[in-house]
Amino acid sequence: MRDRSSVVRMSDRWLYAWALGSAAFGGASLIVPLYVVSLGGDPFTLGVLAAAAAFVGVPGALAFGGLADRTGKRRAFVLVALTLVAAMLLVVPLTRSIPIVIAANAAIWFASAAVLPILTLLAVTDVPDARWSARIARLNTYQGVGWALGLLAGTIWTAGTTRLVDPLAAQQGFLVICAGCAAVSVVAAGRSLPPDPGPGDDPEPRKLRRASQRAGRFNIRGVTFPFSPVRIDPRGLHPRRLARRFTPSLTLYFGAIVLVFSGSAAFFAPLPAFLGEIGYGSDGTFVLYLLSSLASAVFFDRVGAFATTHDARLVQVGGLLARAVALPVVAIAGAALGVTRVGLVGTGLVFGIIGLTWAVIAVTTGTIVTQLAPASVRGEALGAYSALMAFAGGVGSIAGGWLAASSYVLAFAVAGGLVLAGAGVVALLWYHTTTVVEPDRTAI
Repeated sequence: MRDRSSVVRMSDRWLYAWALGSAAFGGASLIVPLYVVSLGGDPFTLGVLAAAAAFVGVPGALAFGGLADRTGKRRAFVLVALTLVAAMLLVVPLTRSIPIVIAANAAIWFASAAVLPILTLLAVTDVPDARWSARIARLNTYQGVGWALGLLAGTIWTAGTTRLVDPLAAQQGFLVICAGCAAVSVVAAGRSLPPDPGPGDDPEPRKLRRASQRAGRFNIRGVTFPFSPVRIDPRGLHPRRLARRFTPSLTLYFGAIVLVFSGSAAFFAPLPAFLGEIGYGSDGTFVLYLLSSLASAVFFDRVGAFATTHDARLVQVGGLLARAVALPVVAIAGAALGVTRVGLVGTGLVFGIIGLTWAVIAVTTGTIVTQLAPASVRGEALGAYSALMAFAGGVGSIAGGWLAASSYVLAFAVAGGLVLAGAGVVALLWYHTTTVVEPDRTAI
């Protein structure tokens, strides 16, 4: 029997390895769109880039998750996914073909989505049930810190190198750094990942879902990457059974999710091109994205404490209203103030507000889905939420890029309008569920 302290130390080492991988993802999330802009990509091209990344998310988790379950080789699939990321990050700076960049970027985010459910299972390997939530929360923390460090590294690198070389060369250099970071992550993970569980040692799915819920679903990636699926394993998703047990309130709320994430993606997909056109270089864009991520991380616990003492739906309505206003304000402030001292402060403040509103969404959405879903399908409802997030992100990215090709103000106004409509649906839901008693479908 292995010494438990050695297992814990080994697990901690692989979390550091995953933080390195997350840093590569964080840097890639912005440097690839900036590189596409430097290659001559327009806002619609950025919409296609983002949509391709969004649409591969859930299929990635389904494909890798199913194969990992059938073979029992979870470690191998994590290493394959990280190796794919390193390879694709190296391909991007070696080509000036935008279609190849879009395909390579889609492969990166396919691997990202595929590996997340497997990592959650590995996080609880050889750990008592009572510690699962703590281990998953620790995994979330390492991932979030790694992602933020990737953005910080991009800020420092682009700020320093653009004074010495042209922006395209600086971006290519940072892409190579991200590829190297992912490669180091492969080596470190290979040496430290927990062993694959033996036959019959897999965690019971319901217990794992409950542990994930207790650990929280804060995903710092979603701050500026709104089509990133949450850490819910979609392999247990059975759409027909779930649809039969939908309550009207849950159906209504899923409609709000589609509106909110479509609007958010319509804003973020063409955003790098907009910031470039008004004078922000790669370093300035990285700073704004980092500010938004940090604001979300700083306010997450505060928002969580507030949401526990107030109706989660009303808290979310307030956050969505603020987000609906903030998204079009970016276009107005950017066009009116430009890259001046006042413009930098004002735009940074708006990005901070956008980050705060993501904290509100992240805290309250899982709570609302859990409250509205019948007890027997709560895990599946959260899986459906993850799938809808990715779907809405893909549709919103295409729409936002297409609109921004003619007018950024129009694109960002539509983005804010979709989020506002989502806020209206959630407000209607609050009124509906406080005045109407719904039928119980748990026995269907």
